[in-house]
Amino acid sequence: MRYKTDILVTMAAQGMHQSQNLSLQQVLAPQLQQSLLILQAPLLELRNLVQQEMETNPVLEELATDPDSPSTTESAASDQEFKEEFDKLAKLDEEWRDYMAQSGSYSARAHEDEEKRQFFFDSIATTETLQQHLMSQLNQQVLNANDRKTAELIIGNIDDNGFLQTTPEEMALNTGIAQDDFEHMLTLVQSFYPPGVGARDLRECLLIQLKRDGKGSSLEYKIIAEHMQDLGKRRFPEIARRMGISVEQVQKCANNIAQLEPRPGAIFAEAPKNYVVPDVTVEKVNGEYQVILNGDQIPHLRISNTYKDIMAQDGNGNEVKDYIRDKIRSGKFLIKSIHQRQQTISNIAHQIVSRQRDFFEKGSSQLKPMTMVQIADAVGVHETTVSRAISGKYMATPQGVYEMKYFFTPGYQTATGESMSNTSVKEAILDLVKNEDGNAPLSDKEIVEILSNRGIPIARRTVAKYRTELNILPSNMRRKY
Repeated sequence: MRYKTDILVTMAAQGMHQSQNLSLQQVLAPQLQQSLLILQAPLLELRNLVQQEMETNPVLEELATDPDSPSTTESAASDQEFKEEFDKLAKLDEEWRDYMAQSGSYSARAHEDEEKRQFFFDSIATTETLQQHLMSQLNQQVLNANDRKTAELIIGNIDDNGFLQTTPEEMALNTGIAQDDFEHMLTLVQSFYPPGVGARDLRECLLIQLKRDGKGSSLEYKIIAEHMQDLGKRRFPEIARRMGISVEQVQKCANNIAQLEPRPGAIFAEAPKNYVVPDVTVEKVNGEYQVILNGDQIPHLRISNTYKDIMAQDGNGNEVKDYIRDKIRSGKFLIKSIHQRQQTISNIAHQIVSRQRDFFEKGSSQLKPMTMVQIADAVGVHETTVSRAISGKYMATPQGVYEMKYFFTPGYQTATGESMSNTSVKEAILDLVKNEDGNAPLSDKEIVEILSNRGIPIARRTVAKYRTELNILPSNMRRKY
């Protein structure tokens, strides 16, 4: 009986706790969502968020000066009407953050600026696709209607890498067009640019390229035509024995074959170049590294005095004042959230610079282990806040532009007691492979032994994992003859 009573008491307590949490969530959800969006958004995305808010909140206006300048600060300080209300909201926000931790472009552009921006977008060249490029070459051919239709069907079955995804036999069965017609038109399409396009597999792709280069009788052509499988597995001695040539000749041919394009259509399917705007810039001034926060992309906001005057007028009804009061409260919360975002990113950036000085001096080989928990403790926020604050954010350093999460990596304790990050270990492995003897490449076991002699304890499976992540082939595939 007592056991049942305990269960009922526990369930009642849990129900009350969930009810309180649900109530808090219902009150704070919009503000919390906005705050988290602002914290997590990269600069250009944040600018768009602010633009949307300004379009829906008439009490917000943009300043040409920094929001922390004396004039702005004094103007904000003079408005006491909603200070107490705002402080309560901020306190509730902190309570919500604690609960979460325990449980688990807009700027008013001048007309000239807008014209420059439009000119920039108008100047971006439209990328031609592989399909369009092949069709433009087909249109230059003198063909009858049936042949043109057949060639178009072939082009329609070529993927972005330039390979034909079906066979003439299958296309003939599906369309009723003679297989010989597809074979004939496929030969035509395979004569188009880029060389190798329209091939049915890698072997045919490479053979087409060699033929186009006038190397149809070369050793390279014969190796691909007759020993493609052994070539892929780098069985050079076996190829040499079967062809009656030296291993060195096979190695030389393999080097030449490696210069061919395995994906001829890739030049038309390249991913667009993404340009990032760093949130933080680190510069060395008088021997010390300075953290400079990029705030130029963020509009500097304040509450319009016009609406404060409307609030002070006696002729306006309670409905108008309630509306303005709500908008002012929302605007102040936005301004404070932006300020908190900048301050949090700045604090994290200072910690990165302080802990990773060797990286800024010498590069990624000197990157030290660093976790979000460590930075969260130092900055005085929760680990999830650090995670959101660095998400999609970039730091411009003397070593280049890096995503801020790049600096967070676990690591190893060396024999001398020093800490070494995973990234630094990968750099060490990459350096070993770059400088190895091509005739006797290092095995994973040998790499483990070398690193162990340097005081870096690492398992063989970890070396294999890092080697795969670095796109380094196994030792038997790296051997040169």
